[in-house]
Amino acid sequence: MDLIDRKILAELQRDGSLSNADLADRVGLSTTPCWRRVRLLEEQGFIRRRVALLDRGRLNVGVTVFVAVKTSSHDAAWLQAFAMAVEDMPEVQEFYRMSGDVDYLMKVTVPDIAAYDDFYKRLIDRIDLSDVSSSFAMEEIKNTTELPLTYL
Repeated sequence: MDLIDRKILAELQRDGSLSNADLADRVGLSTTPCWRRVRLLEEQGFIRRRVALLDRGRLNVGVTVFVAVKTSSHDAAWLQAFAMAVEDMPEVQEFYRMSGDVDYLMKVTVPDIAAYDDFYKRLIDRIDLSDVSSSFAMEEIKNTTELPLTYL
């Protein structure tokens, strides 16, 4: 991983739709070496996939809810069942196992409180939870998909 690779990653994080020619120009390479580096970064797993970031408001899913879950079950089978229950719920954008007082944290995106209530009912119907606490985001201050590259 050298400076050129980091530049490639930085540019692709900002705009994954860049053509190879535009990317090569931005990082100071000709197209063939740039393409080879991108392919190698993909093969090595630095680039997992390229996606389009959609506008939540235009898609009518402008409400973000952080759902903190506590459970009395801490075995692998229960976690697998929980993960499977959440897997096909498209409202769940992120899902983490946590340390501290909360066992799991989910970021859920819905149109409104009624849609969240429907989501909540479907969730508790699928899996036994000890405690669920929901916090509605009032304002988005920062939201980025760009990871810091300074630790490479």
